[in-house]
Amino acid sequence: MKKIKFNLRTVLALLIGVSIIGLTACGGAGQKEGEEKAAEEKGEISILYPNWAEGIAFTNLAKVMLEDEGYDVTITPLEPGPIYATLAKGDADLFFDAWLPHTHSDYWEKYGDKLVKLGESFSNGTTGLVVPQYVEINSIPELNDVAKKFDNEIIGIGSGAGIHRNTEKAIKEYNLDLEQVTSSGPAMVASLRKAYNSREPIVITGWKPHHKWANFDLKYLEDPKGVYPKDVCAILSRKGFENDFPTVAKMCANFNLKETQLYDLMGKIKESDQDAEVVAKEWYNNHKVLVESWWPGE
Repeated sequence: MKKIKFNLRTVLALLIGVSIIGLTACGGAGQKEGEEKAAEEKGEISILYPNWAEGIAFTNLAKVMLEDEGYDVTITPLEPGPIYATLAKGDADLFFDAWLPHTHSDYWEKYGDKLVKLGESFSNGTTGLVVPQYVEINSIPELNDVAKKFDNEIIGIGSGAGIHRNTEKAIKEYNLDLEQVTSSGPAMVASLRKAYNSREPIVITGWKPHHKWANFDLKYLEDPKGVYPKDVCAILSRKGFENDFPTVAKMCANFNLKETQLYDLMGKIKESDQDAEVVAKEWYNNHKVLVESWWPGE
């Protein structure tokens, strides 16, 4: 049998080759994702959001964390209907506050085949009729007995919101002798604060997450007919976004705030005289471990 001779240079070359192969194999998915993140073009990303407390918080947090990674981000406030329509046309990229599968079901039925659900910014969304704890009734059917104490009014928000539609349904389902007053999120909170400070009866359309739960002692009225369902705050994108920005899409799959974290961010935005983006930037810097864990490969 022919003998194979190895000199020192050959042995060293073989050892180095084996080491490189081993390191490549051990790098695994984390190393690959890190390389994808570094290589991905840091282009322009547009985010749409509604004028709701949690939507403002999600969106500004996303903006500062994306900009910190080198992306050029613009955010634009819109009503829910135009948000879905704009995303479906591909004229914007992301929406962090889609109440699915129930509250925004009409929008999803119309536009869902042109959208992609990437993740959940908050996973325990609830809606319903809300009163202060000092109000003695505990369920929606009891409202008719005390309707005059509420001036026969339910203080609502914009007509484009799913909770507005569900409240009109609740009025019919429970045959309520009350009408929904269409206003806005800030106007609803202002009405709540005024009544709460005077300990007057008031019923509003409410949802979680929202900073009012941290600022007032409130309760949902029981909903035996199940008019108000449970939802998640979903992160939606236009079709094709995952191909254009695969790293950001993976980050969106991990982006998720717990109730205490979200209330902390929303509360700081509400209480500050500074712009929401400035407050979100400070919150981001104080929660780097959490936020950076959402990026693939971190």
